[in-house]
Amino acid sequence: QVQLVESGGGLVQAGGSLRLSCAASGLTFSSYAMGWFRQAPGKEREFVAAISWSGGRTYYADSVKGRFTISRDNAKNTVQLQMKTLEPGDTAVYFCAADSSREFLGVSTQSRTYDYWGQGTQVTVSS
Repeated sequence: QVQLVESGGGLVQAGGSLRLSCAASGLTFSSYAMGWFRQAPGKEREFVAAISWSGGRTYYADSVKGRFTISRDNAKNTVQLQMKTLEPGDTAVYFCAADSSREFLGVSTQSRTYDYWGQGTQVTVSS
C-alpha cells in the first residue's frame, strides 16, 4: 500500500533551520505532484509548499516564501522541505501529501486534490 513517512521534525530556536524529508513507497512517485501542509493546535490545516512531478514548478504560501524551499528526488522517492529563519508561528505538525490530479499544473494548494497523506512530524519553534 501507499506510505508517506515524514522525518526531520524537532525543537529549534527562532531563527534556526530544519530539513524535513518525506519518503514515499507503494506508488509511482514521479507521477505524483507533492505538497507540504501544516496544522497548528486549534487551527485548520494549511498549505505550505508544492512541487510538480519533475520538480520544474514550485509554489509557496506567502507566509513561508523566501524562507522555505521544497525539492524532490525522484530516484530516491523523496521530497524535502528546507526551512530556514524559523519563527514561533511555524510551530505545527507538518504533513507531506501526494497529488495525482493534474490540477493546478502540479502545484495545488488545495488539500482536496491530494490522494495520500503522511502521519506528520512535529516542528516546534521556541522564541
